[in-house]
Amino acid sequence: MSDSAPEIRAPQTPAAPDFVRGFCPSGRRPLLLAACILASALGFIDGSVVSIAIPAMRETLGASLPQAQWISNAYMLALSALILVGGGAGDRFGLARVFSIGIALFVAASLLCAAAPTASWLIAARTAQGCGAALMIPGSLALIARAYPEAERGRAIGIWAAASSLTTAAGPIIGGAALSFGGPEFWRAIFAVNLPLGLAAIWMIRRAVADDPGHAGHRLDIPGAALAVAGLGLLALSLTAGGDLPRRIGLAAAGLLALAAFLRVEARSPAPMLDLALFRNRSFSAANVLTFFLYFSLSAITFFLPMLLIPAWGITELIATIAFAPLSVFIPLMSATAGRLSDRYGPARPIAAGSALVALAYAGLALTVGWRDFWTTLLPLMALMGFGMSLVVAPLSTAVMRGVAEGNTGAASGVNNAVSRVAGLVAVAAMGSVAALAYGAAGGPASYGDTLADPAHVTASGTAFAVIAWTTAAMAAASAVVAWIGLRR
Repeated sequence: MSDSAPEIRAPQTPAAPDFVRGFCPSGRRPLLLAACILASALGFIDGSVVSIAIPAMRETLGASLPQAQWISNAYMLALSALILVGGGAGDRFGLARVFSIGIALFVAASLLCAAAPTASWLIAARTAQGCGAALMIPGSLALIARAYPEAERGRAIGIWAAASSLTTAAGPIIGGAALSFGGPEFWRAIFAVNLPLGLAAIWMIRRAVADDPGHAGHRLDIPGAALAVAGLGLLALSLTAGGDLPRRIGLAAAGLLALAAFLRVEARSPAPMLDLALFRNRSFSAANVLTFFLYFSLSAITFFLPMLLIPAWGITELIATIAFAPLSVFIPLMSATAGRLSDRYGPARPIAAGSALVALAYAGLALTVGWRDFWTTLLPLMALMGFGMSLVVAPLSTAVMRGVAEGNTGAASGVNNAVSRVAGLVAVAAMGSVAALAYGAAGGPASYGDTLADPAHVTASGTAFAVIAWTTAAMAAASAVVAWIGLRR
């Protein structure tokens, strides 16, 4: 999932053998659960608010569109390439220890983000923030699994998921209100607020965990992680970098070579961060392909829509957040129903239907963007998108797990999580070039996402967003086709 997109993944219930007696005394489990909720809130709120804050960041830092893309992509690159290694680091060095280090790094980087004097500074700080998140995010559910016995785990995960949904819904509203009434520079407070939350989470987890042994025999796939960072980074750079075409082709070729080397290392590694054997399963492979398509479309819309609404249409940040509220409303309301549909008919039908509705919503955005009608056109279409996504989330978890051996469910979930984040990285990188070309072709006087009270700018911005919306509609439609053909019904 993109950093700019709300966290909408259904939590996976870890297997019962993960429980370790003596890891966390029963009386301290509420502290551990609260720490996991706070840490999740750090990532969820940060991810859902940053896209709304991008126009303010561009205005105060004088950032170009490629720099705005890298404010998102720097975080996503580090997170998507390192999240699988982060999960393994917890097993190697101690789950609570790595979780705490991840929070500390995330908080320290957040303070650097808050103090950023330039766009380049902010991009570097966001990279460090992504490294912290890669150590922090895999730990939440793993800590709950290790601390709670099977009979109590479902309730604990339910509380965690409910609190996560609440922070996902409330985060953009609070952030939008702060930006609307606090002025353009108030985006810095979005990062600064991570300090008290992070310190509280670290104190709680250190108090809750009694025994946190690591496993010296557990290997970390450092070569694989390095090649993943290099490959994804070079590809993203080729999509966002200016300059002549040969330079961009060279960057892309180098990125593809690095990714090819990554696959070779993973195939031969005794402890790979990406188990390629999982992809022999048809449902697992299809689920990850459709995840890439669907989360590509979601991430592109979530990143580029605020840059249309706020600078071009003149809508406040608070009102702009309402466009994404249906995601946070429909998913918790519909997840149980979608799960039952998946159990009864298989995951292919609800995923295909949900993806088709998302494609329809994005096509509607493309057709009506010129109307500049937020309340009676754009918002209902975003509600349709939210409803479509609500049909996908729970069945997608089922599709990812179907046919995977019981001992590999955690790895399967981790791979699918990483795929969704890589999709967000590629979407933001690729669609920036598309937006810039479409904006220029429409006679735009500045660049997409700039604040400019000029009718030509508003028209060109709408044209550029329409091209993005048509592209994302095609990607969501491809997700529906893959679900229908690739998932066993």
